[in-house]
Amino acid sequence: MGQKESLVVIEKPFHADGFRLGLVLMQKSERAEVKQDHTVTILVVEDSKFQRNTLVRVLEALGYEILAAKDGLEGLKMFDKHQPRLVITDLEMPRMDGFGLIELIRTREINYTYIIVLTALTDKDNLVKGLELGADDFLVKPVNPEELRVRLNSAERIFRLQTQDKLIFALAQLADCRSPETGNHLKRVKQFVRLLAEELARLGDEELTPPVISILESMSVLHDIGKVAIPDSILNKPGKYNKLEIGIMSKHTNIGGQLLEDIYQETGSEQLKIAKDIVLHHHERYDGTGYPAGLKGEGIPLAARIMALADVFDALGNPRCYKKAFSLEKCREIIVGDKGKQFDPQIVDAYLAREQEMWEYLVQHRDVKEELDSCESIEPDGK
Repeated sequence: MGQKESLVVIEKPFHADGFRLGLVLMQKSERAEVKQDHTVTILVVEDSKFQRNTLVRVLEALGYEILAAKDGLEGLKMFDKHQPRLVITDLEMPRMDGFGLIELIRTREINYTYIIVLTALTDKDNLVKGLELGADDFLVKPVNPEELRVRLNSAERIFRLQTQDKLIFALAQLADCRSPETGNHLKRVKQFVRLLAEELARLGDEELTPPVISILESMSVLHDIGKVAIPDSILNKPGKYNKLEIGIMSKHTNIGGQLLEDIYQETGSEQLKIAKDIVLHHHERYDGTGYPAGLKGEGIPLAARIMALADVFDALGNPRCYKKAFSLEKCREIIVGDKGKQFDPQIVDAYLAREQEMWEYLVQHRDVKEELDSCESIEPDGK
């Protein structure tokens, strides 16, 4: 695909059209109503030959590629060989039952497998057990073809969202790879944003519903996408920035924000509206002294306030060209010291409640010092 090639070749400054086109196509394809051929292979595991054949005929009529097995052991062999994304399995079968199959699939899957269990209407105990072991959905026997179609549509919708999330992450990495920070930065801030948002929701923030938290987590990786337009000579400059270079670097928020605003106007995607808030305003400060707009307090979008703390925590706890990694105690001291100044006090409280989880994840995915040895003393860019 031509766009992919234009994204890989990084100019100085990087041209943003390839990134922009990628997001536009992603959003438009998500909203498209045109029916497409199914690309998902389904593994059916059912010991009743009649019910197995009935399911296969219905699924083939819906356009799916089908694998069929008569018990869990045969089904596991097919799963290991073909790695289907969707499995429909009975629970009570000879040799290996559905419970054992679900457990083993969860240990052997390469990509996430959507598992639907077949159950009798009165068999609630087995249904609960199957869901606890990792099944995603269920169908009551005998299977209603229309209900089956709706359940499969739900599964495919989840696959599309997973694919979209991977695309967003890949596009963000294209910009992030030009920075002296390592690729784990994006993985860490996703986790930090999710933990902070979940804690704020637990504390009563009604704006942060599960779908909104999912969007925040996914879109957080785009926060520095505006750096695609910053020249390498500034982005990776050894030594201190001068006043002019600081001004150029700080424009990455406006550049990224305008990029996403343009795409939002074309697609109307609520996800990109939230992404724009993150990208444009994550360097604002709660006391109004940040950039680019000098917004203050709750005038700063909530998504950007969450992102600001997540981004700073990550920068503090990891080695950079200009500093060593700070200890947990030092990170806490700096963040609490900026409560009500750089950071929203409620988000600082959420951080303190989830600090240990955030720190453990940071340590587990921390940047390796050797990865930064090639860069010299580079000044921070405002994080």
